[in-house]
Amino acid sequence: MFFAGVLLLLVVASASVSIGAQTIAPLEIWRAFTDYGGTDHQLIIRDIRVPRTVLGICAGAALAVAGALMQTLTRNPLAEPGILGVTAGAGFAITLGTVFGLTNSPPAQLALALLGSLLAALAVHSVGRTSPLRLVLAGIALSSVLAGVSLGLRLMLPDVFDHFRFWAVGSLAGREQLPIALPVAAIVVALICAMALTKALNALSLGEDVAHALGIHVVRSRLAVLAVITVLAGAATAVAGPIAFLGLMVPHIARRPAGGSVPWLIAYALVLGPVLLLLSDIGARVLLTTGEVPVAVVTAFLGAPVLIWTVRRAGAVTL
Repeated sequence: MFFAGVLLLLVVASASVSIGAQTIAPLEIWRAFTDYGGTDHQLIIRDIRVPRTVLGICAGAALAVAGALMQTLTRNPLAEPGILGVTAGAGFAITLGTVFGLTNSPPAQLALALLGSLLAALAVHSVGRTSPLRLVLAGIALSSVLAGVSLGLRLMLPDVFDHFRFWAVGSLAGREQLPIALPVAAIVVALICAMALTKALNALSLGEDVAHALGIHVVRSRLAVLAVITVLAGAATAVAGPIAFLGLMVPHIARRPAGGSVPWLIAYALVLGPVLLLLSDIGARVLLTTGEVPVAVVTAFLGAPVLIWTVRRAGAVTL
């Protein structure tokens, strides 16, 4: 089953390179790497679509794994970086950094996004750690406050608005022109750390008492998982903007084939997250003949029904 998911990812990644405003034949894609001649199609493939596809794979994996980690850590089926304020924290930090002129370089923007994500995650966790419902409500409240303050700053300061508007809409379009080596490296390292933490998460999913009995240091493990979630969500948000619901949808899709195993849940999220984001990005390219739809719009359109279904399935009692 997992290898079928990997094969599906390869097929979708190939389609992402091929499909767009101009559909490019597979033979031309092959020539772009084996017999480069500098044609328009080959330039599009090498300079735009391949970097965009790599970015989609990394951002999709980061958001999906962050969602899976968050749902496992909090034992809450509604947990995901957007709902729990992590994405809003990154956005607010970038807005505030723009006000003070601190976002002139990609490393600075990444550092601000990570710091904002971490502070937001710590704030939400400190308020709502005793109850899944309190956790969700705290995340939604903090997201609303940070979004309101960010909007106020952008409306008062036109230069901040002009810098922020490109980033504020979650999209992969145009991001391939930015230096993405640092955030991609941060995501890859965080994904490796996430896989290393699956044993501790497996024990934590059984309850703190069981985890203690199995020799797991609960506080240290929770802080490590929280740090990995922050890096994954912060780096993905810094480079692609806020993309909602992906971290909510993918863990629910991956949970059935994972069969209750946290390592397999993370592995399936690692594969299915990029598949879903790349499919959404392909749809965003072809939905309108006049231009592209931001990929965040497509994921939100898909994610809202999943959120409603999750709430109805979980029920108010279990929350």
